[in-house]
Amino acid sequence: MQDADLWNRLLGREPPWSVERIELLVREEKVDVYLVRTEGALRPCPECGKKLPAYDHKDERVWRHLDTMAFQTRVHARPPRVECPDHGVRQAGVPWAEPNSRFTKFFERFAIDVAQETDTKGAGKILKLSWDEVWGVQERAVARGLRAKPPVALRFMGVDEKAVGHGHQHATIVYNLEKGTVEWVGEDRRKETRDRFFQSLSSEQRAGIEAVGLDMWGPFIASIGEHVPEANGKLVFDPFHIVGHMNEAVNDVRKREHRQLSEEGTRPLVGTRFWWLCGRENLPERHREGFAALQAAHLKTGRAYAIMEALRDLWAQDSSRTGAAYWRGWPFRATHSRLAPAIRVARMMKDHLTGVLNYFEHRIPNAVAEGLNSKIATIQKMAHGFRNKDHFRTAGLFRCGGLQLHPVTHPIPG
Repeated sequence: MQDADLWNRLLGREPPWSVERIELLVREEKVDVYLVRTEGALRPCPECGKKLPAYDHKDERVWRHLDTMAFQTRVHARPPRVECPDHGVRQAGVPWAEPNSRFTKFFERFAIDVAQETDTKGAGKILKLSWDEVWGVQERAVARGLRAKPPVALRFMGVDEKAVGHGHQHATIVYNLEKGTVEWVGEDRRKETRDRFFQSLSSEQRAGIEAVGLDMWGPFIASIGEHVPEANGKLVFDPFHIVGHMNEAVNDVRKREHRQLSEEGTRPLVGTRFWWLCGRENLPERHREGFAALQAAHLKTGRAYAIMEALRDLWAQDSSRTGAAYWRGWPFRATHSRLAPAIRVARMMKDHLTGVLNYFEHRIPNAVAEGLNSKIATIQKMAHGFRNKDHFRTAGLFRCGGLQLHPVTHPIPG
């Protein structure tokens, strides 16, 4: 088999494109493959698809291809232009690369796989690309995936907010809790942001939403109430966030009590922050004896912790009836604890009680929401934060969007 025939097969080329010659640059560790196009072959207009003869050819362009035996491989060709009676002179596409890309589709598939296994900087080192080039691959992959994405059928959705970059910058994230994917990312956490998401859905899609898991953030509640039919029975306030509020209450009690005890000359709470914020089943064995001694010391922090653990048991109830019955006892315990942070959480839950108890009707999978939150946090950590909200959106959809990111690489007739 001749070299040109071999490369035609390796590149998946079909007429009218063919390999003209191959140049091996040993010292530079590069392989250059030159493609030519058969004269007279018709090309489609990129706007309307009408088959037209070539009008002329652009200057030679170069595309990075998969390496050959560790030699960087480059594809050279002169893309044709066509003159469409409806759209004028337009550059026709080439079958081995997508428009505005400097890489072949085969290389982009490989680059996407590498970028999903490491961070952008690490992928650049492996692929020998700049940070901007790797990021461009990810942006094109997300845009491609969104174009190919079918209309959303969002039965169980979650809504959350994430701090992005420095200052008080936030992004709104919509999760598909049924598929475990990020559905949409908005640039802030205002009601108007959520409105834009719902306005992108049809009335049938909005009516198909069965439950929405969210925190007790007023703008989100207002937007859902405006756009989702019968929203009051579909709001489910996320147990993860509610327990998070109670965690903060326990920590507030601990800090206040620590200051008080320090003034009195004792410091039993030093170094115990982790103990109080850790669920009872997650506390490491080596800390359990010391923690049990603190709980037996009749501290205010111990009382707050017991109230938090009792709250966690609310979502272990097996029905809306037993859940409602359990709830009736918990607020009394919290409000009579004489602990202001615990009383604040109890009143907040009472103000949103319907959404709290809706959990027993819908049973939104809390583990999915927690897993997605953890993935987003890992993405932020890998990137050392995001100064650009568009970059945060791209990273979230690239790694968690469940999109078809890869370009089609099977042979396409020229």
